[in-house]
Amino acid sequence: MSYSTLQVNLADGVATITLNRPEKANAMSEPMWHEIKAAMEWLDDTPEARVGIITGAGKFFTSGIDLGMLAGIKARIADVCDARSREKLRRLILELQDCLSAIERCRKPVLAAINGPCIGGGIDLVTACDMRYCSANAFFSVKEIDVGMTADVGTLQRLPGLIGEGMARELAYTGRNVDGAEAQTMRLVNRCYETPEALLGGVMEIARTIAAKSPISVRGCKEMIGYVRDHSVADGLNYIATWNAAMLLSSDLFEAGKANMEKRAPVFKD
Repeated sequence: MSYSTLQVNLADGVATITLNRPEKANAMSEPMWHEIKAAMEWLDDTPEARVGIITGAGKFFTSGIDLGMLAGIKARIADVCDARSREKLRRLILELQDCLSAIERCRKPVLAAINGPCIGGGIDLVTACDMRYCSANAFFSVKEIDVGMTADVGTLQRLPGLIGEGMARELAYTGRNVDGAEAQTMRLVNRCYETPEALLGGVMEIARTIAAKSPISVRGCKEMIGYVRDHSVADGLNYIATWNAAMLLSSDLFEAGKANMEKRAPVFKD
């Protein structure tokens, strides 16, 4: 596919999706929102792509929503009828939400390699990812409070489940910066690396490890962990029983057993 705001590469089962507007601090323009969704759909549909990594070009991961896009919203939703204008705005918000929810819908794991500042809409993006990793020069800010708005594209819905309600409230109410070390302490990221180079190397190693596993088993793990976030343990147990009734006896299961007996690494179908 051709992208104007992203750079997408595929190697060894790992798709690296780079936010590619370094001259604009990777600000999330309208094309970028839609290209993120398109890239997630491509990742989901491409058998040889088993894992995705989202990172940023240059010194920023992303500075958040492009201010030009934000400034143009009033003209975009203009209507002589106030109700129709507000309904247009609601549809726009839902559309942007869906662009990032595409990360969760993707059956493949998506890892965020946060190589620099991650601000505003960047928090919406990374909280939709399966795992998050950062470099020591990164910082995080739920910046919407400082521009007089309430974050509305996923941060307030996903962040409390990652770091707890109290800390999520603190970040949302204050907009303060959280550095990489604190982000690891509060479990916003799994690990903080010393440098962006070490970050990309470390995340690529994790991604390749995942890519070598049974694809159908990895998809099942993502499905179940996502499901249980919004359901009871009993619901989750019932769902995995139904899932494995259909998926357990796969060729991957038999290949794993055979490889173990033959003392070799298993080779799974895409």
